[in-house]
Amino acid sequence: MSGADMPGMMSGTEMTALAQAPDAEFEEWLEMMIEHHTGAIDMSETETEQGQYKPAIDLANESAESQTAEVETMENLLAP
Repeated sequence: MSGADMPGMMSGTEMTALAQAPDAEFEEWLEMMIEHHTGAIDMSETETEQGQYKPAIDLANESAESQTAEVETMENLLAP
């Protein structure tokens, strides 16, 4: 399955356009992705705190950890 077949994933064409985008456009995309990942972290934390199904809670913990690391990486890319 290609990335374009998965909802929310960028196509190869979109990835190429992003790679060729001016710095300001890339930074805007990074800021949007930070917001998106932060939303995923919030949802994961809600599941961790209120969930009742252990596999879902475990997945939420893993998701929060990986998304937090990705946010940190993106913030570092934006740092002067």
